[in-house]
Formats: sequence, structure tokens, C-alpha cells
Amino acid sequence: MKKFFIALIFCFSLFKASADEGMWLPMLLGQQVYDNMVKHGLKLTKEQLYSINKPSIKDAVIIFGGGCTGEIVSNRGLIFTNHHCGYGVIAGASTVEHNYLKDGFYAYTKDQEIKSGLTVTFLLRIEDVTDQVEKELKGLNYEERAKKTPEVYKQITDKVADSANSIIGKVYSMFKGNQYIMYVYQIYKDIRLVGAPPESVGKFGGDTDNWEWPRHTGDYSIFRVYATKTGKPATYSVDNVPLKPKYFLPVSLKGYSDGSYAMIYGYPGSTNRYETSYGIKLKNEIDNPSLVHLRDIRLKDMYAEMIKDPAVKLKLAENYSSVANYYKFYDGETKQLKKYHVYENKQAAEAKFAAWAKGKPEYENVLSDYEKNYAAWTPYAKERVYTIEGILGSSLAGYASSLMAVERALVQQGKTQADVNKALDAANEQRKTFLTEEDQPSDRKIMAATAMMFYTDVDKSQQPTDFYNNLKQKFGPLDDDATYKKWANYVFDSTMILDSAKWAAFVAHPDAVTLQNDPAYAYASAFVQNYLLKYSKLYSDFVAKNNELGRLYLKGIMEMDPVAAKKMYPDANFSMRVSYGNVKSYNPRDAVHYDYETTEKGILEKYIPGDYEFDLPAKEIELLKKRDFGQYIDKKRNDLVTDFITTNDITGGNSGSPVMDANGNLIGLAFDGNYEALSHKIQFDKDLNRTICVDIRYVLWCVDKLGGAKNIINELKLVR
Repeated sequence: MKKFFIALIFCFSLFKASADEGMWLPMLLGQQVYDNMVKHGLKLTKEQLYSINKPSIKDAVIIFGGGCTGEIVSNRGLIFTNHHCGYGVIAGASTVEHNYLKDGFYAYTKDQEIKSGLTVTFLLRIEDVTDQVEKELKGLNYEERAKKTPEVYKQITDKVADSANSIIGKVYSMFKGNQYIMYVYQIYKDIRLVGAPPESVGKFGGDTDNWEWPRHTGDYSIFRVYATKTGKPATYSVDNVPLKPKYFLPVSLKGYSDGSYAMIYGYPGSTNRYETSYGIKLKNEIDNPSLVHLRDIRLKDMYAEMIKDPAVKLKLAENYSSVANYYKFYDGETKQLKKYHVYENKQAAEAKFAAWAKGKPEYENVLSDYEKNYAAWTPYAKERVYTIEGILGSSLAGYASSLMAVERALVQQGKTQADVNKALDAANEQRKTFLTEEDQPSDRKIMAATAMMFYTDVDKSQQPTDFYNNLKQKFGPLDDDATYKKWANYVFDSTMILDSAKWAAFVAHPDAVTLQNDPAYAYASAFVQNYLLKYSKLYSDFVAKNNELGRLYLKGIMEMDPVAAKKMYPDANFSMRVSYGNVKSYNPRDAVHYDYETTEKGILEKYIPGDYEFDLPAKEIELLKKRDFGQYIDKKRNDLVTDFITTNDITGGNSGSPVMDANGNLIGLAFDGNYEALSHKIQFDKDLNRTICVDIRYVLWCVDKLGGAKNIINELKLVR
């Protein structure tokens, strides 16, 4: 079993990895994949890419925070990642008086670096644990398998856990449960902000340019990891020192050309390249349109308040950025899936599988069972999306729903006063964070709009009837938006959550009736309970059954053609991967050609003074007009290059990933994909897929010339 999967398996035409496609496990680079990397231009050995005995590139690549990638770029623990990955820390450290988000920030000495509360995670090693997992799960049905899998994972990871050194293990399911790999990690907890450009640089182009090429965004931020004097992980302390890493990436000033080798390491979040036609249909018809519709409302209401007041912009910045990023993605994904007939392509692949599976008991009912499983869940899919993205899209409702833990502590048998106190303490801490981020004017509108959208868009039989009946009796017709506005104002004006005196009284003498009668809590809990009581079990059954069918489907595909020419690769699941390709221009449509890099000329062409998305610092305009590019100039173009594109296969989670040349030198930071290939989570497009990267020379120019932080430049190992 183990040797079979480490060699990895081959597949028939629709599941072959095309040129530049693939998110490969660095430990399991087969000879064919490595040879293809060399053919693309790689100059490094396998051991330089991944080794547990010697320093290698994998030692410089980190999980940054909870959902991004970063890289170590100096022997003093300096980290480069994206601006949007450090956005929450930058915004959180900012005030109206010291607005680092707006003006940028650089620490010119170590004592100016800002505590962040983030963690970074280093990969120590990778182990195949397929045999261990399968031994424990053998013979179980899908429900039993789903229940026991976490227990099996824990048994395996407990053997490597070392709390004294912050070492943990995490088991990842690969190929939908046909292979299991454990990653062993070490977590560092003292991470400090070192530098960030002004938001107008780090987010230049805003939502207009998001997922678009050409791009001119300086999407970077700089942090540092600290440790004890012996190099061990530790929480923040003034006694901690910069970490001396096992390996750090040299930084190249050489540039690249159209066709140059490009390699990306990182932690891609999720793909579903082996999705079925049934999943595509649900995504296209219900999930994505619902998400886009609901997020559109939230974004408009937040934006209307953010442009009025810098303080509100700071307060809402992180939430708005998060919502906006995937609003555009979900819309583009559906359009691309339809444009390239992905649904029909999946059906064709399934027809081939069905013909092969006929007469094979293990596989012949897989597709018909898929169809039944989706048919059972699809009628309720919109209710789930509207609850999570709509009702709980209101910040007040989202926080109020968390108080269900307090209610349980108050009413459930067997709960003690200690349980109540614990729940209240947690609620108090969460409330402090909520209040610092809450903007009532926009949230009132969001709550009113999403409550009405749930009523108009979701099947009436799936709604919390008592809530809407009471709303109608007290506030007016349910098809009138004025009704919902009056009701939302009542909720905000009456809830104890927003009234510190009432809240303090409740905490001092907590009782379930007071909580249940609170209008914000009554609203949120009505919808959450409606979902939990009626649809949660349906969804968990749907997911568990789908997982088991996915495992069988892929297992069958691999058996169907085990000697096909191209290797499969596992879906992204936020485990370290390496992808390779080339810097490359492309033609998105007839008579249109996109070059492979952009320059400062495009920045000046896009610049709009005072604009929310295309403004720039006056100092940058001055420096660009003087053409003061220093050592960061691209000699080929005699200009300052800002961004470039590659053919690498990445997805969310790769934000901040290092883009390296053939010798492993850093040439840029990956930060986005292109609109023409937004179906990439489901299907890679070998012709149109591009990864958008900020050129490392533009990053250094901003740090040096714009920020005056020569101290940071001096820390780097520059390759000229």
C-alpha cells in the first residue's frame, strides 16, 4: 500500500496533470516530476528542495498566521509575506493619530517592532501514515469511518507531539482518503511587525484590480520571528531574540525574462479538482450565486460608511477586505466554469467511469449514489448559505449567536456555576473584540437587508416561522424593506450587547430568560436553531457520504488506468506544496496580448489623486517621476518593474508564497490569480492560468526609497 501510493498513481485523460499544473508534495517528488522541473529550468537537486538532514528550501517557507504563507529572508528571522496577510495586524496597530494602515510603517531598530499576536509554523518533516490509518479504518462504513478518523489521527499525532518545544503533528487526507500524510510542525509565537507600505501601495487598485491583470500592487508586509536565546519557541518576551533559522532565501536583483523558470512553495488552501458534475451543478446554480448576492449587500453597506470617516475605515478594513476578496472570486468562478463547459466535461469523464465500473460491485453504484446524495441535500443548500452568509453576516448577529454557549451553560442539566462563569468569561472577551470592530450604521443596514433576503429567497417551509410572524405583527408587512429597517433599529437600540450597563447587570446576575428575550440573541438563535434542528444533520450526512463516495470514485479511477502517462497530484488542503512553471505572457482573448511584467509607468497611468483605490503617496509620485530607482532598476527595460505573472498552479493560502528562480533565489511574492482562470479550484487551465506576483525589486524599492528602511535591506543576502 505505502509503496503504491508514494510512487503515486496514474490516471486517464481528464485527470492528467497538464503542463505546469500540479501542487506537489515536496517529499514525494517522483523522478518524472523532478525531471520535468529540470526541463523547465530548475538548477537545484532534490535534497536542496526538501531534506530532513540538511537545510533546504522547505525550512525557509512558513505558515504565516492562520491562512497565508511567508518566507524567511535573513539569518535574523526576517519574514516577507503579503500586505493582505498582515492587514489585520497593521490595522490593529493603527490609530487615527498613528495610522500605519494609511501611512505605512517601518521599524528602524528592533525595539520599534510591534507585537502582533500571530504565530508562524515551520515544517520539520513529512511522513506517510497511510498504512497506520487504513489499519484502523478497515471494514468501516462511511458513518463509522467519519466518526473514527479523528481518533485515529490523534493516536498518530500524539506520538510526535512535544508541548515543551511547540511541536505538533497533523494528518492530511490525500486523494479523498486514499492516502494519509502526517506533517510535523514547530510553532513560534512571538512574531513582530517590522514593516508595511502605505495601504495605497499595498492595496493599489483595490477591488477594481482584484483578480485582474495587468496589476501594479505592492502587496507585501514584513515581520520577524523571535525565540528564546536557545532558539526555542516562546510567547512574547523582551528577553526573546530574533530566530536564527535553519535556512533563509537569498533575494535576487537579477530579474527574469519571458519564459524564465519560476517555482513556488507554500500552503495552498483548498482545491477540488476531482469534483463531480453533481458538485459543479450545485455550485453553479445555488452556492455561488447565493454567496455573491449576499456579499454584495454587505460590501455596499460597509463601503458607504468607510468612505465617510477614516476611523470607520480602520474599524471595518479587515472585515471588508475579507468579504470583498472572495465576493469577486465566487462570481468569476461560476462564469468561468460555465464558459469552459466544466460541467459537461465532468459528465463525459463520469460516463467513461460508469462504462468501466459496470459489473464491478465496489464501483458500479458510485455515480448513482452520488446523484442520490446530492438530490437529498440540494433542496436545503440555499438555507444553509443564507444562514451563514446572510443572517450571520451581520456582525451583531454573529456575536449574538456565540452567546448560545452561555444559554447552554444556564439551562442544560449537569452544568455548574463554574461552567456558567467560564462561558461568561469567554463571552466577555469576545464582546470586547466585537465592540472594537462594530460599526452600527452599516450593520443596521446589513441586518435589515439580510433578514429580508432570507424571507424573500429561501423556501418558506425552511424558515423560522415564529420569528417572521412576530416581525409582521410588531413592525409591518414582510415584503416591505421599511419593516426590516424599523425592526433592525429596534434590535440595535434595545439589545444589552450594545449597552454596557445592561450587559454588566446580566453578567452579574445571569439568567436564561433575560438572554432569550434579548432581541439580538432571539434573532440570531432563531435562525441558528432552525438550521441546527432541521438541517445540520442532513448536511453532515451529505458531507460524510460524499467523502466516502469521493474516496471510492478516485480509487476506481486509479485502478481504471494505473499506467497512464501523467501522474495525479492531491488536492490542496493547506499542506506544503511546490509548483513549478515559467514567467509567461498570455493572450486572454482575440487580439489581446498581456505582457509578463508591469512597470512604474502603469502606476502613474492609473494614479487618481484622492481616489479610494488608485491614490498614491505624494513621495512615491515624486520618486517615480524622478526615476530614482537605484539598484532596483530592471536593466533590460531600464525601468522599475512592479508585478509579473507566471504559469504556476496555486490557490488561496499561497498568498505571500515565495516565487523563486532556477537557483532558489527570491524574485517575488505570489498574491493573486487572474480572472480568466477563476475556475482553477475545480479545473486548471493550461493556457490561461496565471499567478500574479509582486516583483521583489519593487518591494525593496518601496522599503528603501519610499520607506527609508535601509536597515532592512542591509539584512538581506542580495544576489546581483
